[in-house]
Amino acid sequence: MKSFISKKVLISTHVLFTLNSLCIWSCSAPEKEITSEENSTELSLKKLVIALKANKQPASMLIEKQELQAYLSQKLNRPIEVLIPTDSSIVVESFRNGTLDLGYLSSTDAARNVGQETASVLLVHLKNGKPNYQSVWLTKKEKTYKSVFELQGKPVAFASRSSTSGYLIPTWDMMKKGLIGTQKSLTDYFSLTLYGTGYVSAVEKVLSGEVEAAAVSDYVFKGNNKYLDDAQKAKLRIIQEQGPVPAHTLCIRSTMSPNDRRILKKALLAMNQENPELRDRIFNGELIVVDEDEHLQVTREALRLQKTLKP
Repeated sequence: MKSFISKKVLISTHVLFTLNSLCIWSCSAPEKEITSEENSTELSLKKLVIALKANKQPASMLIEKQELQAYLSQKLNRPIEVLIPTDSSIVVESFRNGTLDLGYLSSTDAARNVGQETASVLLVHLKNGKPNYQSVWLTKKEKTYKSVFELQGKPVAFASRSSTSGYLIPTWDMMKKGLIGTQKSLTDYFSLTLYGTGYVSAVEKVLSGEVEAAAVSDYVFKGNNKYLDDAQKAKLRIIQEQGPVPAHTLCIRSTMSPNDRRILKKALLAMNQENPELRDRIFNGELIVVDEDEHLQVTREALRLQKTLKP
């Protein structure tokens, strides 16, 4: 009987030892895996998916898409897929379900993605040395308007409902001036309010005489001829400026591993020295690291105020 008990105890001890060993191995294994990943210089991703903002002529965006894919695939030694979604809501869901890794977004889209915890700001671009720029109202050169006050009762166009500089900031500016608000909508103030599919479409409505003014980014008029040619610019002038408009952002999926995040940040910052010409065409300027909350402060304030605007 004693021999049987001894054998039973011995077997139980052996099983317990084995279980303890398995537990120790399984608990320590992830630490080794994480440590290995942290020291890795290669992405854990098999493919990188990037979304660019559809705010330029399709032909030029196609060329930029191909060149960015070629540059980053060589830099990261991974296949790169660049998408150009026309609906910003697609980006939020794509970040959420893990089918999108990076997105070049306006500060409005960035604020919404950050707010829903689907992404965070990785980098932003500088415009004329600053992480912000201005929104402007454009009109025909011969018009005499001097401010948005004189546009009351006139037909106008906004770049799009999702545009920061071409809708959110000029609307925010008008609310701060008391021109619109909880009791007065945009359609109460203007005789006609139209929305384009981007900067160029809004400006074309001015040139055609369909509207008296259009709200767009200042670089549409002041910058190179990426949006408007010299002949178009010669027919236009700025009525007023408003801002600041936080610069566009490069946002990264919130579930991205710290190591992959570090590798992608390093590769994108390298464009500043290695290919500034491509960087400027796609991202509009030098890429830098910023404080996320500070950068999105104006946009978040404008979004909060916009919720109180009469529909």
